[in-house]
Amino acid sequence: MNDPTLRRPIGSRLRFWALAILLIIIYIWAFRGMQFEGLQGTAKSVSVAILDGFLHPDWSFVYIPEGEDLLRGLLDTLVISVLGTFVSAFVCLPFAFWASSNMSRLRTLSGSGKFVLSVIRVFPEMIVAILFIKAVGPGSFAGVLALGIHSIGMLAKLFSETIESVDHGPQEALIACGANRWQVIFFAVLPQVIPQFLSYSLYRFEINIRSATTLGLVGAGGIGTPLLFALQMRNWNRVGVILLGIVVLIILTDLVSGWLRKRIV
Repeated sequence: MNDPTLRRPIGSRLRFWALAILLIIIYIWAFRGMQFEGLQGTAKSVSVAILDGFLHPDWSFVYIPEGEDLLRGLLDTLVISVLGTFVSAFVCLPFAFWASSNMSRLRTLSGSGKFVLSVIRVFPEMIVAILFIKAVGPGSFAGVLALGIHSIGMLAKLFSETIESVDHGPQEALIACGANRWQVIFFAVLPQVIPQFLSYSLYRFEINIRSATTLGLVGAGGIGTPLLFALQMRNWNRVGVILLGIVVLIILTDLVSGWLRKRIV
């Protein structure tokens, strides 16, 4: 009975049931705080209208020669995500080296870089887009700046982790030959990390194209603007064709990006 191997299963089971009971209590407390007053009287008719709009999309909105249409909105969204990713991929490089612990002898220096990147990642794209709309006005330019600035935090974090995992052999060999700091970075560090940098940038592009579809909801350009107008006018047929176009665009970009990442890495 004093064998510890017999007590371990009992202790693990007790911890499991304690956590399960705690989760049940939290869920009960959370649901008791919800103020649910039942479904509205128009819930059925609105749901039927939405479903009918999705099943019968407004195909005439796909291309309108004299005005805004689905193809122009999707192209605008694609351009915003491409430019936003391009800007962030270059601007984040100094931040990545700043936050890399093996690129500095002082821990406080790399720690301050990690802190700055954490601060940048705190603000979501919507908040950053609203700030840039107030600064430069509504439109695609604000969307590009919002995606570019917001992506710096995550891309620089991934880049810095890649820099910290490089092989130190080439660096030590160049230092032994008398190379300076910049030569070590350009000829020993960058050749090792550039393929991974490109892969991370393509992965971030996939995320940005999803974010760019919603930036238009706050006036930052892209397909989100006509989607917001269609939602406000309850034009569910147009909402259906816009969402279908977004799905097709995201699937195509995922396929192309995945193929490029396999070719790079």
